[in-house]
Amino acid sequence: MTTIKAFIFDMDGVITETSENHFLAWKALGETLGFELDRSFNEKLKGVSRRDSLELILSAAGKTPYSEEEKIALMEQKNHHYLSMIQGFTRNNLLPGVESLLMEIKEAHIRVAIASASQSAPLLVEKLGIAHYVDHIVNPGGVAGKPDPAIFLSAANHFGLAPQACVGIEDAVAGIQAIKGAGMFALGVGDRSILSQADYVIESFEGVTLKALMEVVYGTRL
Repeated sequence: MTTIKAFIFDMDGVITETSENHFLAWKALGETLGFELDRSFNEKLKGVSRRDSLELILSAAGKTPYSEEEKIALMEQKNHHYLSMIQGFTRNNLLPGVESLLMEIKEAHIRVAIASASQSAPLLVEKLGIAHYVDHIVNPGGVAGKPDPAIFLSAANHFGLAPQACVGIEDAVAGIQAIKGAGMFALGVGDRSILSQADYVIESFEGVTLKALMEVVYGTRL
């Protein structure tokens, strides 16, 4: 059995909760386009890159083709709004149980990577005070977006590890599909009915230890 040597985390909804901020920023942009972006539609955007999210919104809004310059301007408008909302983030915005788990992983000399579709992941890592736990942050602009497995494979390749030696952690369907496509153990965080494709699902990291996670991973693989 392959030994687990890396945990590859999504950011939004796993380490911190910024999904509401993304939703509000996309909703505001949708309003400028005459499109009412509701929470049901927002589920399609979770774990998806900024560009792909914009394309989904433009398609749903029935808008005529936009030029590349116009699309870039729309993405920058959304991102400016989003960044204004997360400027005040601190360690207090870490989800329950995350820091204690990261501490255990670090003490066990297991690698940690961030594989987020958000280009703001490096900023959040700094603001949340977890940079000393994180060994690598994948640049989402350099790989295909989820559900393509490229972002998780990029993290494994950075460490020189086989996918089977990594655990991917996600809260979105597209992310779980990406992890499974990469050939990694997929740990879902959230609703079991939504993340049914994951190998195992927990509601949150609160009270979850590294030992418990390892028992789940190795036990599930038996």
